[in-house]
Amino acid sequence: MKIHEFQAKEVLRKYGVAVPKGKLALSADEAKAAATELMAGGKPVCVVKAQIHAGGRGKGGGVKLAKSPEQAGELAGAMLGMQLITHQTGPQGQKVRKVYIEEGCDIARELYLGLTLDRATGRNTFMASSEGGVEIEEVAAAHPEKILREGVDPVVGMAAYQARDLAYGLGLSGAAVNSFVKFAQAMHTAFVETDASIVEINPLVVTKSGEIIALDAKINFDDNALFRHKDLAALRDPDEEDPRENAAKEFDLSYIALDGNIGCMVNGAGLAMATMDMIKNAGGMPANFLDVGGGADEKKVTAAFKIILGDPSVKAVLVNIFGGIMKCDIIAAGIIAAAKQVHLSVPLIVRLEGTNVNEGKALLKNSGLAIIPADDLGDAARKAVASLKA
Repeated sequence: MKIHEFQAKEVLRKYGVAVPKGKLALSADEAKAAATELMAGGKPVCVVKAQIHAGGRGKGGGVKLAKSPEQAGELAGAMLGMQLITHQTGPQGQKVRKVYIEEGCDIARELYLGLTLDRATGRNTFMASSEGGVEIEEVAAAHPEKILREGVDPVVGMAAYQARDLAYGLGLSGAAVNSFVKFAQAMHTAFVETDASIVEINPLVVTKSGEIIALDAKINFDDNALFRHKDLAALRDPDEEDPRENAAKEFDLSYIALDGNIGCMVNGAGLAMATMDMIKNAGGMPANFLDVGGGADEKKVTAAFKIILGDPSVKAVLVNIFGGIMKCDIIAAGIIAAAKQVHLSVPLIVRLEGTNVNEGKALLKNSGLAIIPADDLGDAARKAVASLKA
């Protein structure tokens, strides 16, 4: 689960991670009032930040400096309601519904600091770089030597000497080293105790006084652990998520929208991935990943069809089911009932294999529906691609 920057900073603040002061605004007037409060005492600037679940907001015009509360209100008014396009949103962009007004700070240097699980070592691992403000993928590709890594012992936790090693590797000295140690240890505690899957600070700034502050913050949480964190689960913003993915969650379906035009309904994540690969191999483009799971019934299959067909780009549907625990004849009956209920109007290609496969194929053949049967996965993929040209 993703959350907004302002929410991530609030979570980190609770664990002692240094973040700038800021206030959320839902209107230009609220932004002006927030800026007035944050600029009290003669502070020269504040920052107006669009809040969407995507990076690259600055390049897309979603982060602006304001030199007065009036200007902050004007900038917020222009941002609110805009369709912000970044390299992570795709060409359709994401609508800005809220902005975050944040105090300015005296930046001496910009760094990068991230924390995630390294599956190769089985340890939570810090990644740090002197190239702050730049996408870490770009740094990894162009200057891999500039990425420092530090694995954390799960029993000991983030030791002070490890944090100092990172600090020295980043070229920090004096008060900035101690500030970095405190920051990194608090960040690791937040990561572990919230069951986060990633915490990313980019940029991490060193102020002119040597203080380490999270100028930006990104946190993703492990969905499988949210039952332990009702307060964090409440931070979910449905407006930032694909409505089809939200609908899938209600029926315990695993769905991810993609850019193709062949809808996929499969049982089992591995088989679903293989199905998408075969569609690509046959010259087509999958429109989604959809795993109905091993306990698919008519209700689930119907919901899956509705979600797939909710994508206007879908021009054909490929159903690939291996009947193990769930028998093929039961699956076939569910497919037939669902296809009739949703008034399926695009080509439907079905490949069944497993328990009671002959009975299932007979049901499909005698259903009266224009179902295109397939003998194997390769045959199904080729027929799905061919159906688009018919």
